[in-house]
Amino acid sequence: MNRKRPNTLQQAPLGRETDYPERYDAGLLYPMPRAANRVPLGIQEGRLPFVGEDEWHAFEVSWLNDRGKPLVAVARFRLPAESPNLIESKSWKLYLNGFNQSRFASREHVLEALEHDLSMAAGAPVSVELFGVDDDALMPRRLPGECLDDLDIEVPSYTPSAEVIGVGDEVVEETLHSHLLKSNCPVTGQPDWGSVLIRYRGPKLDREGLLRYLIGYRQHQDFHEHCVEHVFMDLMARARPERLLVLARYVRRGGLDISPWRATPGERPPQPLRLARQ
Repeated sequence: MNRKRPNTLQQAPLGRETDYPERYDAGLLYPMPRAANRVPLGIQEGRLPFVGEDEWHAFEVSWLNDRGKPLVAVARFRLPAESPNLIESKSWKLYLNGFNQSRFASREHVLEALEHDLSMAAGAPVSVELFGVDDDALMPRRLPGECLDDLDIEVPSYTPSAEVIGVGDEVVEETLHSHLLKSNCPVTGQPDWGSVLIRYRGPKLDREGLLRYLIGYRQHQDFHEHCVEHVFMDLMARARPERLLVLARYVRRGGLDISPWRATPGERPPQPLRLARQ
């Protein structure tokens, strides 16, 4: 597959004043290499220690049919974690806005354009689904497992540090989650709110320490995908579980939400899974 040349964060449209397009233009998509953010975590391209996807939902998808009548949909996109590039979110929104006043002969033509353009930008096949706004597949659900949020803990720091996670001798298999995840956009500083699910089999994690660790992202500046990879790598290094899944469901911003997940080979997230805040 031919790959679009990746760009740098400094050149990205995020945080800049931008004219919103009125016509379809695949050139608006802004790919960014994942490698630079993976190097500090000890992740080598081509030798990823996890499998996973970045799942996006777009709630502002519309186009014109061949008679000029507008149609609307909700789109679900899945980018594989092994794709060399992620796609910067504001460029994605600008690209989708370009469909608003563009005519397409059919829904299938819209799907073909989305799959082709996004796959070219990501450097790997991207899957696309279109849903009606009342489709049952979009109904919210709850995260499985036990919630950590009622633990009465003191939080001395808002910088993620795996050292606060205690690890016991007992081997367990459990699913835990928290709705207290918050990080900040590395460009604009805007808050990114989310929920995180951790499913593992391995030495038992101290729950208070784990919650402290997750809250530690509260002032951390990074993209959603990299935060999830950070959590995954820290838990693998700290506890060395046999199996691990880390999944985050971030709150919608600008008509887009993102739900990255990373896991040891063979693990899969519960599907479909969308939350009320999304």
